[in-house]
Amino acid sequence: MQTIKTGAFSTGDENAPLDPTVKALGIVSLCTDLSSEMVYPVNPIFLRALGAPPWVIGLIEGCAESIASILKLYSGYLSDKLGNRKALALWGYGLAAFSKPLIGVSGAWWHVFFARMLDRTGKGLRAAPRDALIADVVTPSQRGRAFGLHRSLDTTGAVLGPLIGWLFLHFFPHHLRWLYFLAFIPALLGLLALLFFVREAKKEVTKTAAPPKFTLSGLSPEYRTYLAIVGLFGIGNSSDAFLLLRAGERGVGPESLLLLYALFNLVEASLGYPVGRWGDRIGRRPLIAAGYAVFAVVYLGFGLLTGPLAVWPLFVLYGFYYTLTQGSQKALAADMAHPERRGMEMGAFHLLVGISALPASLLAGVLYERVSPAAPFLLSAGVAFTAALLLLATKNKAAR
Repeated sequence: MQTIKTGAFSTGDENAPLDPTVKALGIVSLCTDLSSEMVYPVNPIFLRALGAPPWVIGLIEGCAESIASILKLYSGYLSDKLGNRKALALWGYGLAAFSKPLIGVSGAWWHVFFARMLDRTGKGLRAAPRDALIADVVTPSQRGRAFGLHRSLDTTGAVLGPLIGWLFLHFFPHHLRWLYFLAFIPALLGLLALLFFVREAKKEVTKTAAPPKFTLSGLSPEYRTYLAIVGLFGIGNSSDAFLLLRAGERGVGPESLLLLYALFNLVEASLGYPVGRWGDRIGRRPLIAAGYAVFAVVYLGFGLLTGPLAVWPLFVLYGFYYTLTQGSQKALAADMAHPERRGMEMGAFHLLVGISALPASLLAGVLYERVSPAAPFLLSAGVAFTAALLLLATKNKAAR
């Protein structure tokens, strides 16, 4: 019977150096996020220039996130069954890289649709195998630090991307297509780093052992409870576009929105690693619960927002929510996942987070338009606070 420990760890190796593969995967994600965030904020502008109506933009992003969410589960399962996580990650990062110039040469909105499907297919293929690669090469007492480092490097790319994009368009305002070609360069560098510097952990293969079964019923009771709480929180975790929309309606200009986007990513990039290491010592649950509580405060603030000045500290605080939760949630999922089904079971986490985003955003949009702009933020604050309490209340016996 599997023994699962999900609380604080103290095995004496938490201060040991991380495996080079963790650092290499962090660089890969940095380059890829730099590439993606360089162009993602201008995708709607590009689509509108091609004559796409607003509903098409919603269709493209909705389908893109849906396909990514579904593939995250199956890619994790395949990486367990095939025993080759790196190959799937290479395909994933490769598709994402080559989607950028495809958007650059698009002449119609359906060309962009195809390219975005490739990009999100790539994300779906790589996420779970990549996280399993990290979990495979570190000990349980290092996982928070490992995922924290990876998230910090990933978010560093998210900070640099929009800033580089802003600088490029500042000096070359009429060359939007060329920005997509420029974005291909860091994506290609990330792909090469994955190819040459990431080493997959060797596993002993037992010929008589049955292959991992693709079934959610095999999840431990603790993991199912955790996923239920993550799903509840996801109902209130709508797209960040609503935060930007709310800020814009309260007097924050487009240029400032770009800087806000970089600012909150900067908070996570600078604090993700030390917070992840802290989680190895005190446990993941307190950090995640604190992150949910911070989220509740931020959304409450946006619900009560009356002017532009409060937007800046709220976005900084929002960066703390990401810092406390993004790496810690995945590390806790890795703690609870069965070692022989880690790819698939971590894929289940990614799937839940991804698919909850669509109904959450649809609900927020209806409330924003039909009730009041404050309504979705107040609802999200209540849901997040409830999820924080449930997470602490369900602390299992193995945790401190």
